[in-house]
This record gives sequence, C-alpha cells and structure tokens, in this order.
Amino acid sequence: MTIDRVVFAVAGSFILISLLLAHYHSELWLWFTAFVGANLLQSAFTGFCPMAIILKKLGVKPGSAF
Repeated sequence: MTIDRVVFAVAGSFILISLLLAHYHSELWLWFTAFVGANLLQSAFTGFCPMAIILKKLGVKPGSAF
C-alpha cells in the first residue's frame, strides 16, 4: 500500500470509529470526527499531512499525493 491509501484508510477508520463512539458513548466524540475531516481538508489544499510524514519515516512507499 502507498502512503496515500494508508492515510485514507486510517482517516476513514477514525471517522467510522468516532461516529460509533459518539452514538454509544458520548457525543463529544464528534469533535474528533470534525478534527479528522478538517485535517483532510487542509491537507488537500496545502499538501501537509502529519500522518504522511510519519508513514514516510516508517518506510511506507510514497504515492502520488504525499
């Protein structure tokens, strides 16, 4: 898998998990969902993604976006 796919998979997983936690535990988990979405939006415009930097240092092969 490339960095792009790992970032999308992790972000999607975080969003789904936080929605489940918001439904069953506390609605405050929706702030985490908003944070993940905002980070995806800003990375689309700036190209800066902290997760991509970490994955690159771990040796995951680069994709076309990161």
